[in-house]
Amino acid sequence: MTGEPARHGAARRGTAAASAGPGHPMPGHPMPGGAVPQDPVPQDPVPQDPVPQDPVPQNPVPQNPVPPNPASRATAREPSNVRRLCAIVLIMETVVIWLSIPVALAVNHASPSRIGVAGVFLAVAAVVLAALARRRPRWTIIGGSVLQVLVIAAGVIVPVMYFLGAIFAALWVIGVGLGRRLDATP
Repeated sequence: MTGEPARHGAARRGTAAASAGPGHPMPGHPMPGGAVPQDPVPQDPVPQDPVPQDPVPQNPVPQNPVPPNPASRATAREPSNVRRLCAIVLIMETVVIWLSIPVALAVNHASPSRIGVAGVFLAVAAVVLAALARRRPRWTIIGGSVLQVLVIAAGVIVPVMYFLGAIFAALWVIGVGLGRRLDATP
């Protein structure tokens, strides 16, 4: 015996009871002569759930035959932390420069045209250097250092710029130094 009871006279397909056939006197037992009758209907293989194959290419990004831009080599020399910190200091400094223009006009130590030209020049230079930090970090560090000196020199027109220029010069030195130290750590 197979150890499985027949259910309502019908045996499970593929068992010895099912292969004995309806004319066999004892289902599940061999016939006289030792042969077990075979089921005339071939057994269906167990259906396999096919795993859907997603046709994803191995390399979804095509290789670019164009040589790299020389500007990308410049950015590789100065890693990203220096560039970010320099840009942050320059953008904050731009806000202070723009806010110092009305103060300089109120103090009236110089002509409004000279104040406007000097203030706009310094603010635009800071924005340009902040934008340049991404592509030309060495130029940004050199130009930003010169800008720090010019902002401190703007204290001739607005005396508080001596103090604010010194604060931003200190932030500039700290930003460049800290950025380089962060980039040097693995």
